[in-house]
Amino acid sequence: MSRVPRVLVVEDEQDIAALIKHALERSGDAQVDVVSSGDTALRAVRDTAPDLVILDINLPVISGTEVCRIMRGNAETAQTPIIMLTARTSESDRVAGLDLGADDYVTKPFSLRELSARVRAVLRRRKSTHEIPTALFQGRHLRADFDAVAISIDNEPIRLTRREFELLKFLIENRNRVLSRDRLLERVWGYDRNVETRSVDVHVGRLRAKLGPAGPQIETIIGLGYRFVE
Repeated sequence: MSRVPRVLVVEDEQDIAALIKHALERSGDAQVDVVSSGDTALRAVRDTAPDLVILDINLPVISGTEVCRIMRGNAETAQTPIIMLTARTSESDRVAGLDLGADDYVTKPFSLRELSARVRAVLRRRKSTHEIPTALFQGRHLRADFDAVAISIDNEPIRLTRREFELLKFLIENRNRVLSRDRLLERVWGYDRNVETRSVDVHVGRLRAKLGPAGPQIETIIGLGYRFVE
């Protein structure tokens, strides 16, 4: 039998946390642990790494955004999927959360059924990432070893955010093919109807800048999307 994924819910409203725990465990999607503050969340992920973190933003002691930032800066938790859960509904808040490295963003009030679907989608992506071997890409300027999470330009290592890394990986895996913004949103951002397609443009622009001389290999196909060319 396959192992049931472990989800850590970080939520200081006990009623909401209990509902999420009940919904995910009743469906068999996950085994759920609950903590109610940012500092206890960081201790929990350090002690036993979860498969996914559902993270409220407004938390006591340490905010959810700071928890996300700390996790993404730690090698042991940098790849742990995070779904942010918050009452903040503005586009700028959503974009800020995603730019910090969150994999998804759910606003309150929310549907437990939809949250469960998002959890399943993120866990599927994580599983496929671990199961499907990735090739080493070697170009004129760019060297990308996705298994080692090592990207270099002209033999100089560069640092990418989780989202930039996954975007580059998906573009290279589908090199010489045009990928629409919607397709990139679906595969890199996952199940999220609220993320604007312009977030793809922002991330592509940042990725190009970091790739330097290899940046032009990510082509914009007007009216269609993007393509990585060899």
